[in-house]
Amino acid sequence: MELRNGIGLRPLGTTPAEFEQDMLSNLYYRRGTTVESASAQDAYESLALTVRDRLAARRARTAAAQFAANPRWVYYLSAEYLLGRQLEQNLLYSDTGEVAAAALKTLGLSPDEVEELDVEPGLGNGGLGRLAACLLDAMATLDIPAVGYGIRYDFGIFKQAFTDGAQVEKPDDWAFQGNPWEFPAPDDRQTVFFYGHTERDADGNTTWVPGEVVLGEPSHMLVPGYGTETVNIVRLWSARGSESSFDLSRFSAGQYAEAVAAAVEAETISKVLYPDDSTQRGRELRLKQQYFLVSCALRDIIRRFRLRNSSWTDFADKTAIQLNDTHPTLAIPELMRLLVDEERLSWDEAWSITQRTFAYTCHTLLPEALETWPVTLFERLLPRHLEIIYLINEGLLAKVRTRFPNDLDRVRRMSLIQEEPERRVRMANLACAGTSAVNGVAELHSRLLAETTLRDFAELWPAKFRNVTNGVSPRRFVRLANPTLADLITSSLGGSGWINDLERLDGLAELADDPEFRARWREIKRANKVRLGLGDPDSLTDVMVKRFHEYKRQQLKLLHVITQYHRIKNNPGASYVPRTVLFAGKAAPAYHAAKSIIRLINAVAAVIDADPAVSPYLKVVFPPNYNVTLGELIIPAADLSEQISLAGKEASGTGNMKLALNGAITIGTLDGANIEIRDRVGAENFFLFGLDTPGVTELKSTGYHPRGYYAWDDELRAALDAIAAGAFGGVGQEVAASLLDHDEYLTLADYRAYIDCQAEVDRAWQDQDRWTRASILNTARTGFFSADRTVRDYLSTIWHVDPIRVSHP
Repeated sequence: MELRNGIGLRPLGTTPAEFEQDMLSNLYYRRGTTVESASAQDAYESLALTVRDRLAARRARTAAAQFAANPRWVYYLSAEYLLGRQLEQNLLYSDTGEVAAAALKTLGLSPDEVEELDVEPGLGNGGLGRLAACLLDAMATLDIPAVGYGIRYDFGIFKQAFTDGAQVEKPDDWAFQGNPWEFPAPDDRQTVFFYGHTERDADGNTTWVPGEVVLGEPSHMLVPGYGTETVNIVRLWSARGSESSFDLSRFSAGQYAEAVAAAVEAETISKVLYPDDSTQRGRELRLKQQYFLVSCALRDIIRRFRLRNSSWTDFADKTAIQLNDTHPTLAIPELMRLLVDEERLSWDEAWSITQRTFAYTCHTLLPEALETWPVTLFERLLPRHLEIIYLINEGLLAKVRTRFPNDLDRVRRMSLIQEEPERRVRMANLACAGTSAVNGVAELHSRLLAETTLRDFAELWPAKFRNVTNGVSPRRFVRLANPTLADLITSSLGGSGWINDLERLDGLAELADDPEFRARWREIKRANKVRLGLGDPDSLTDVMVKRFHEYKRQQLKLLHVITQYHRIKNNPGASYVPRTVLFAGKAAPAYHAAKSIIRLINAVAAVIDADPAVSPYLKVVFPPNYNVTLGELIIPAADLSEQISLAGKEASGTGNMKLALNGAITIGTLDGANIEIRDRVGAENFFLFGLDTPGVTELKSTGYHPRGYYAWDDELRAALDAIAAGAFGGVGQEVAASLLDHDEYLTLADYRAYIDCQAEVDRAWQDQDRWTRASILNTARTGFFSADRTVRDYLSTIWHVDPIRVSHP
């Protein structure tokens, strides 16, 4: 059947009756049940399949158009994708919401009931994964031929719960009921090697003889664009044992565990996102995951390339591979291995292709976050790749010595191999050496990358370094998460064009002084708080939602809470602005310091909640298991956005953008994208405090002594003494000790400025017209932070890929 021009595809219905018939057909023929016996799960799956069919028809037309054009492709490699729930998004993107609601009514169900059964895929954790999902969404919306590559984790990262206030990690079995949104493709399995040794023939050609063989089995999920016919895909890989991994003789002998041991070992690779790396086995599993992803992805990319092309001279012209942080950096030596060992290209030709194919996004300024791996682990797990890395290093260091003669310190810093105290492979150095472009994700971050973290490489290759400020999807985080606000914006701007052209939000600025518009804005914000259901909707909702890390300084927010608690206790007759302080986020399982902060937050919340003198004015809530679904409830309800990381530590942040876009006012430092947000919304609509990056550098260079701040500030001393004395459930002493003895992220240095700035927040909140005006202007002036703009920046400065329009049938 010829499908390249859409011929042979059965037309799918567009009327409510036709949609209902298609849904019932899926209920009968694909779920194998009837209306009379259908469960809610049956209804959900049938609806999902019916919506998916419509997207699949668009996908067929997209694939045909892209195949005919033979364009340059974007391939996005990421260890995680935080996609969010799919049903509501796909109903919107397929314009089937109304007909679906009518069809569900036939089964006696409402859309809300069915949507509750839609489970968020456990494929990501934090900002890195959510950015990846936003960029895929934007690429499809802009008609860019693109494929995302990742791992299909069986159990995600973990499901967070609290026991006695402490974080407990539970498996996130997100696909327990199946996943109707994915298409398995077992016929596209790829073979992945580990361990073993290398051999060279008489001609000097190298062959890797593996010690373990694993299969990568793909499935893909559809990534539709909004307001366009384009539907791209994200391809996800599951690890499977090879055909020889099941030992029938052992099984027959009753050695059942031993018979499946090899298969279990193989499948462990795709079980969990970011396995605990505090053990040797955990570190080895992480490196296996990274190689598994890039090996499968590159073989699939080459397979796709060969559908229309045959000459390797065309590969880099047809292929742009973006490495989302250092996790996929092994793609560089893997492509070299494929080109040199399997395709028999010369080293110089292969290296030219490799460098022109890859680009690297760095997401950190923390030197300790730049991945390194022990040479001994590489030698055992990926012996051929270590040889290739050594060869790349020889060429790199020769170039460095030529450009910077007699600079031995620079040679040591830029080497791909760290020599002391342990020989380790530096993945960020490898990423800089093997790519055509290196970008940061906010103006400050990109500048600091070139001036500090990756300075040596920026001096060697200044043209490689550039900035692409992050962005977020307005479809997901306004249109879906905040539908009443989206409706108000649409009616006020005279149409919905702003959803795909977010700069149009600037038209709201002229309404910021309109009393009726401000009143409606406040009504929507209050209704979103009621929907969230976590505190008094008339209180100031103060939100800090992000991954837990000491540099993000949740501990500073907690010190503010304790200070306010003490003020209310010490002066009960005074007037206070009621606040609901909302924390949400996960700590890595092995990050004990962050987990101690979580436990202390919950302990403080319990003490405040039990105190009738304080609880009318202050409430602390910590809903567990923060993800996209929960974020879509919290973000529209937020009044104040806490972006209080130490200046010079946050790469960009995207939570700050989502919150500002929904009208939350930021309290923050000059860090990451906060700077660009403040520049755009106006200094008067942003609460600024704390040290800037030069100030941080100067304080650390002259000697920082946290106990000096403790001795000087009575309120700070009272807060830390209360924690140390066990006033909050007898927990948190280690948090106080760490702040007093170390305080790596200058929490105590910024404490007083932060407390004073929070007093300014209280004053502003008491003038609701002023607050609402600032809230409106935050939304109106953050159109720049659309993921669509981010993708356009990548297209113009790095990828150089043209859109492929897909015609409507």
